[in-house]
Amino acid sequence: MQLPTLQSAKLIRRYKRFLADIELPNGEVITIHCANTGAMTGCGEKGDTVWYSHSDSQTRKYPHSWELTQLANGQLCCINTHRSNQLVLEALQNKQIKELAMYDEIYPEVKYGEENSRIDFLLKSEGLPDCYVEVKSITLVKGNLGMFPDAVTTRGQKHVRELLAMKKQGHRAVILFAGLHNGFDHFKIAEYIDPDYDQLLKEAIEQGVEAYAYAGEFDISEGIPTALSLTESVPYIKE
Repeated sequence: MQLPTLQSAKLIRRYKRFLADIELPNGEVITIHCANTGAMTGCGEKGDTVWYSHSDSQTRKYPHSWELTQLANGQLCCINTHRSNQLVLEALQNKQIKELAMYDEIYPEVKYGEENSRIDFLLKSEGLPDCYVEVKSITLVKGNLGMFPDAVTTRGQKHVRELLAMKKQGHRAVILFAGLHNGFDHFKIAEYIDPDYDQLLKEAIEQGVEAYAYAGEFDISEGIPTALSLTESVPYIKE
């Protein structure tokens, strides 16, 4: 997935969920939009390097958007949650997700379930059961361990219930944890953050819901991040 043209600055603070103040290399301070409404644990600390994009839209109050964080250890994390489905769509189209490569048709944002949900991707192929794919972003990393979620997610719990219902109806149901961070090589659910999500997912997996985690990798050109891609599945620690 190609990233927009990016510029760097220093993070001063994030506030009101949608806003952040950054300091440009020339010392100017500007306010930018933050598309991530989550906790952003570990990827939005004061002093971190922010990579941001610019929009020419005349209707936007804040024309700049926070796209990536570069941590003190040099690792990168895409914090723009709108990018995760773009990333996975490209991987599905290129048959990079080996567990799903047998499907030919991809339908994004399809309404389904009894709790007024939309599945990120519905996959179809002749002779195969329909496959419902829910995408979750991996941005929380400790050491080389990627984790999800970074805050209690009642929405995520709802998605697990909906997927389990689809599985019971005879379809495939998949949660794909997509690496928006390049610092991990194995994955687990952060049960200390959301034990209910952890328990729900374990029970769903026992009943046939599938869960996979894929690592992310950034392309760098002349010191500037230019693209993000999913590379390969990583071990998923379920206990």
